[in-house]
Amino acid sequence: MKLISINVSLPQDVAWKEKDVSTGIFKKPVNGPVMLRSLNLDGDQQGNLRVHGGPNKAVYGYPCEHYNFWKNELSRPDLSWGMFGENFTTKGLLENDVFIGDQFRIGSALLMVTQPRTPCFKLGIKFGDQGIIDHFWTSARSGFYFSVLQEGLVDSGDTIEKISENPESLTIAEVFALYRNPGPDPNTLQQLLQLEDLPDKWKERMRKKMASQEGHLS
Repeated sequence: MKLISINVSLPQDVAWKEKDVSTGIFKKPVNGPVMLRSLNLDGDQQGNLRVHGGPNKAVYGYPCEHYNFWKNELSRPDLSWGMFGENFTTKGLLENDVFIGDQFRIGSALLMVTQPRTPCFKLGIKFGDQGIIDHFWTSARSGFYFSVLQEGLVDSGDTIEKISENPESLTIAEVFALYRNPGPDPNTLQQLLQLEDLPDKWKERMRKKMASQEGHLS
């Protein structure tokens, strides 16, 4: 497993529905080493801290393996690393194999997988097409967020070393599928709610989904 590219950007204002919004989605590859801190990489910030960033979403990783799919699907051979707003373009980490709570050593930093990425309108701004949002959902190629357990220097080309895993947890793909499914399996939902390393905001979303499902059945 390998870190292919490190991508950062500072927030910038862009026009959206007759107003300006701040976004840090316009990531570009940078040469390292780069210091990874508890909330972000040096040279990187989020535009709206109410819904982006924070300890549970300090770093967004996206598999390089997905790029060929998107290049073909969108007829966009020009797609470059960072196009999906990811900080880390990774190789060898896929949603079906990465569990909530898995810990990885990259450079001298220690990170933990916390949750999938759910897309918002800013991805549409990046692509110049809001249709990418539905496409992203249906593709199930979500990528994953990390929290930073230990700050350190990271560099493109660094090995990604798995330090610990919990195979009794749920994978990123399973959590993403549960969120998308209008009628998720109650037992799997209960398992999700018991995951210690899944952020509380995700658990609250899923509790609402469970309550809604129970309401439809009553």
